[in-house]
Amino acid sequence: MMSDTQNPAAEPAPEPADEAAPAPARPVSIANGVAVIERALETMPLVPGVYRMLDGKGDALYVGKARSLGKRVHSYTQIARLPERLRRMVAETISMEIVTTHTEAEALLLEANLIKRLKPRFNIVLRDDKSYPWIMLTEDHDFPQVVKHRGAQTRKGTYWGPFASAWSVNQSLTALERLFLLRSCTDSVFANRARPCLLFQIKRCSAPCVDHISKEDYAGLVAQAKAFLSGKAATIQQQLASEMEQASVAMEFERAATLRDRIRGLSHVQGTGIMNPASLNDADVVAAWQIAGQTCVQVFFVRGGHNNGNRAFYPSHTKGEELGEVLAAFVAQFYEDKPPPPLLLLNHPPEEEALIAEALSLKAGRAVTITVPQRGEKRAVVAHAELNARESLERKLAETAGQGKLLDATAELFGLPTPIERIETYDNSHIMGTNAYGVMVVAGPEGLTKQAYRKFAIKGPVAPGDDFGMMREVLQRRFGRALKEHADRDDPHWPNLVIIDGGAGQLSAARTVMEEMGVGDIPLVAIAKGPDRNAGREWFHREGQAPFQLPPRDPVLYFLQRLRDEAHRFAITTHRSGRSREISRSELDEIAGIGAARKRALLHHFGSARGVKQAGLHDLAAVPGINRETAKRVYAHFHPGVRMEGVS
Repeated sequence: MMSDTQNPAAEPAPEPADEAAPAPARPVSIANGVAVIERALETMPLVPGVYRMLDGKGDALYVGKARSLGKRVHSYTQIARLPERLRRMVAETISMEIVTTHTEAEALLLEANLIKRLKPRFNIVLRDDKSYPWIMLTEDHDFPQVVKHRGAQTRKGTYWGPFASAWSVNQSLTALERLFLLRSCTDSVFANRARPCLLFQIKRCSAPCVDHISKEDYAGLVAQAKAFLSGKAATIQQQLASEMEQASVAMEFERAATLRDRIRGLSHVQGTGIMNPASLNDADVVAAWQIAGQTCVQVFFVRGGHNNGNRAFYPSHTKGEELGEVLAAFVAQFYEDKPPPPLLLLNHPPEEEALIAEALSLKAGRAVTITVPQRGEKRAVVAHAELNARESLERKLAETAGQGKLLDATAELFGLPTPIERIETYDNSHIMGTNAYGVMVVAGPEGLTKQAYRKFAIKGPVAPGDDFGMMREVLQRRFGRALKEHADRDDPHWPNLVIIDGGAGQLSAARTVMEEMGVGDIPLVAIAKGPDRNAGREWFHREGQAPFQLPPRDPVLYFLQRLRDEAHRFAITTHRSGRSREISRSELDEIAGIGAARKRALLHHFGSARGVKQAGLHDLAAVPGINRETAKRVYAHFHPGVRMEGVS
């Protein structure tokens, strides 16, 4: 699908909130919850909108949408008709908030936004915090650049996607370079080339940087690339065949050979089948499968007749949710932060299918069709996605079962009184105390829980190399926040086991910190490598017990090693990222009023911070996005004591 930054689709803005005043905290009971709802109903309008059930801490328990707020919310007072899940929700409700909208479709869009942001416990929640890569063809240069892009689409250009993964977009970029010889280098590299780069030598670029191709001919390649990405590969193939024939007649054999290679590459790329359906242009294939109360949803992205990859999702929900209800919630939330394609192919009809299609059409600014194909190529594509969903869920359940056994064995090893739901592992990384970071990785019944990982930039004061001091700060910040935000020790945010990388000294220091904070009852284990630092000979330290080792082939040893190694990996990558940001800082960062955009404009214009420093006031003011006052500020920073009067 093509997305043009010049014409972004605007979402409807909801009307101002009409909020019921929060009720004072009271004991949890269904009667109290019903009383809260009935009090809110006294002033609740009979119009479309979104409602939120809140608990005593003000956190959202449930977010719902309604065509008529009053009628929908009134149903929660009919306790006998509610399933057990909603009865528990009503019992925990302490207050309510509502937002009115113009239509039910607008309410559905707002509901999806709030669910993804608030992640209420009683909703079906899609946990998808990753950004999706796109292909961007720039439009602010005489020789457009083709690159991978993530994030806000602010640069002038045409965007194609989304792609399921970086691998998928990289494969497509390589194909585009081979087929259309478009440049991928940055504008600064392009401007400073004196001879063609390696990509020209391996026939993946036409070398416009050194005038090996004219502006007009390069524009023709760009037009062909756009047509290819729009699904017009057959037209491009015919055009290339005609050009090859003309080159042969004119005895331009080298050019004819180049065109022949491009035609072969195009034929290879546009091979059809289930993975590249000929009957689809821009569509998403969404298939869900349920086993044992859990759901996997597979999404295949088809753009321009090509498969842009697929991704598996496991939305969280209670075991009683039907497949149609899960699919409805998934589709609404999945497109909350990305443009929907014109066609969605599903393996099962979602609840309120017409309303979802209307809401997505409203978001996209054009018609969006949802269909469940029953025959033909489209049905084959959906069946393929459904098979992937089933196999992915089966693998996940098998892994979860194995994970549960490891957690039970770990609990038995350390004599823990309760089943393990959450293990937190901590580590530090620094170079002589600089760019110091502490990290926390989390594991549970479903494996590593990466959305729960945390980074802690060490604020100090900590002496260089003082690992004890760093661990003290990390634990104080982690459990200080937990005590403030999740005071209930039965809350799932509290760990059943804490693991730290180190020996008896680290164990003693960590235990002291946790006892000072009043959380000394949390089981604590330190893992230390042996004298030869060989994996498999780790020593385990616990307070009041002699250090011990596990048999080299013990599955629990492998499990604990994996947690320790994951914490170490995360600490190292976090430290390297922080160090890279520090290295990439320049003197421009010290100038008030120079943010990322102006810094980028100055560096692009002058090539380096040194070039900015040597520029005159007039030259600085000539940079796009830099006004006269900002130019004076930059010039004054590099030339302290120079009077501005008469400076040009």
